[in-house]
Amino acid sequence: MDNLPLFVLPMVLLPGEIQDLRVFEPRYKQMLDDCLLDGKNFGLVKSDYFRKVNHWDGPVEVGCEAEILHHETKGSNHFLQIIGRRRFTISNLHEPALPPFNHPSMSKFAEEDGIYPDLESLLAEIPEDHESSKLYISGDVDFIDSTVGMDESQQWELEEIVRMILRRVGLILKVDDETFTNWIQTSPIMDLIDNKPDSIFAVSSMLLGDLDLRQEILEAQTVEDVLLLLHGELDKFSEEE
Repeated sequence: MDNLPLFVLPMVLLPGEIQDLRVFEPRYKQMLDDCLLDGKNFGLVKSDYFRKVNHWDGPVEVGCEAEILHHETKGSNHFLQIIGRRRFTISNLHEPALPPFNHPSMSKFAEEDGIYPDLESLLAEIPEDHESSKLYISGDVDFIDSTVGMDESQQWELEEIVRMILRRVGLILKVDDETFTNWIQTSPIMDLIDNKPDSIFAVSSMLLGDLDLRQEILEAQTVEDVLLLLHGELDKFSEEE
């Protein structure tokens, strides 16, 4: 079991997927400092409005480990490029030391014009008897073993799903057959289909935008489960025609 800092957002990261993040909240600036200092990854987890952790929106149970590929600072903002690594389930949550700024106890820090208080001022508000000085949520996690990739028949099936979904997108965009053929041949999505464990997740990340569906993909236990979800999405395209 590992302890991971948790970046809780209305967002789902899939293994093998590359995403960009902007970090501007004090709690996540502290988290980023900790990760960069220790060379540690963090967990990116979809937020759950109904699960409060010291009055913050808490995380759903399953998330994805994020590795920082690139980091740069511009003004008071930090810009990250991350890649999804291992999936995990959260077994225990550790509360942040302070509640959000809209909590009555934090009224003097009420956000004005998008300006947040500095980290030092916030740390000074943490009670001396509090066991932690962390402003972000962290969790004890168990990583999900993803050592099994797609066999040849599953790779072929995924290729067909990708072709059919892109074909329907092409019809919506009124792309002619020659352009569509060139599009398929040059699309980077086909190059992602192989026998590596992350392949089906990386491909799914390029096909799907719906957060709930992406979360279902992330939580899927087998390759067949993911393929069934993708077939279901393909069926939706057929129903709309």
